[in-house]
Amino acid sequence: MHAGDIRDNTRPSFDELLVTLADYICDVEIQSELAFETAKNCLIDSMGCAMLALTFPACTKLLGPWIKDTQIKNGVKIPGTHDELDPIKAAFDIGTMIRWLDYNDTWLAQEWGHPSDNLGGILSVMDFVSRRTADFQNKKYSVRDILEAMIKTYEIQGVLALENSFNAVGLDHVILVKVATCGVVTKLLGGSKNDVLNALSQAWVDGQSLRTYRHAPNTGSRKSWAAGDATSRGVRLAMLTLQGETGYPSAVSAPRWGFGDVLFKGKPVQLARPLGSYVMENILFKIAYPAEFHAQTAVECAIKLHDKLKDRLQEISKISIKTHNAAMRIINKTGKLYNPADRDHCLQYMVAVALLKGDLQAFHYEDETAHDPAIDILRDKMVVEENSQYSQDYLDPKKRSIANELTITLTDGSQFIQTCEYPLGHRRRREEGIPLMWQKFERNCQAFLGEAKSTDIKQLLQQEAWLDWTVPEFMALF
Repeated sequence: MHAGDIRDNTRPSFDELLVTLADYICDVEIQSELAFETAKNCLIDSMGCAMLALTFPACTKLLGPWIKDTQIKNGVKIPGTHDELDPIKAAFDIGTMIRWLDYNDTWLAQEWGHPSDNLGGILSVMDFVSRRTADFQNKKYSVRDILEAMIKTYEIQGVLALENSFNAVGLDHVILVKVATCGVVTKLLGGSKNDVLNALSQAWVDGQSLRTYRHAPNTGSRKSWAAGDATSRGVRLAMLTLQGETGYPSAVSAPRWGFGDVLFKGKPVQLARPLGSYVMENILFKIAYPAEFHAQTAVECAIKLHDKLKDRLQEISKISIKTHNAAMRIINKTGKLYNPADRDHCLQYMVAVALLKGDLQAFHYEDETAHDPAIDILRDKMVVEENSQYSQDYLDPKKRSIANELTITLTDGSQFIQTCEYPLGHRRRREEGIPLMWQKFERNCQAFLGEAKSTDIKQLLQQEAWLDWTVPEFMALF
């Protein structure tokens, strides 16, 4: 054995990153009224997304107990179903429902993601604890507790995303869902700060998903349940920790064997700013279109041009799309599209449908719409290019724009140009967007629950009293 193979076995202190996360989870009290108000809207929006997802068999076939026809006594009630599940599978089901249609809130930076993905773990654990009070010191969580847990998971996921690009090394952003869920639900299950540290370390050493299933030529439906899987895994690791599993103090920084050296090309994982409520206050809502967020403004441009061009589509000779770097990397796609997951991550497909239909809805990704030959005719006329200023503004913390520009040229040489810098769900358009978010919620609920029940739910949630409900009472609403 060479001397260089001998390593010091002194147990290190916990990584500074893990300590900072645990201190935030266990010690920080959220004071921001804006964050709580925004979290309330995020929760409402997410539940609407879950209800709409239940109308899609490709989603519902994944739901239910691990083994058919089994039930868990005093388990988690799954909204919109008769299932009562253990909190790990419940986290998967709820997380998958919320995420299925790519319609839930979004965060964009060096890394991308959907912080409401963490609701799978939050709701399942809070419902589980509140139904088994004898096992958890008579603890019953309220809706206000949901909101605080949301703010913290959003902040952890979002701040880690600001300057750490996991996609740049081929890892999927759901690693941040697993980390955020794991830390926060460990505390919700009654864990100490030391338990939270141990659980967080488990999340970092757990092995991480590749982005393979999000990109050509392998895009598939796993991208619709990957976040449900991640939030579920966060719950599992939290529960393992509370059963006495040890942690790994230098899980992120250990030379050769830590996350940084093995999976992050030796770079440190850093927090770009102090943890508070910044992410929740600046979250992006998907209000108008169930489209990958980098395409939202492009779709809005196309819909605005629809009335001018709907009778002249055959005259189009070229469609130029100027966009930002993230869209170029994720959704700029040519060639055959094989499934709905492929289509909702294709900028050209979304723009084509919006031009043709003057709208874009979840069912437009299904085969019935996709087989319309006019879509591919329009796609073949598209040229997608990066606008460097749009890429800069995308990362500018004072802007965080998601800009797109469409220029449509007809055979007679005439042009139609439409630009949109900030999507409807951006903080800069919040006053315009929130009333439309409520319409989206009611519409999504109606698709599964019917008009009368959806109206009743909306009326209840527009009153402040529901914030004091217990979590089981809130879950029973659906």
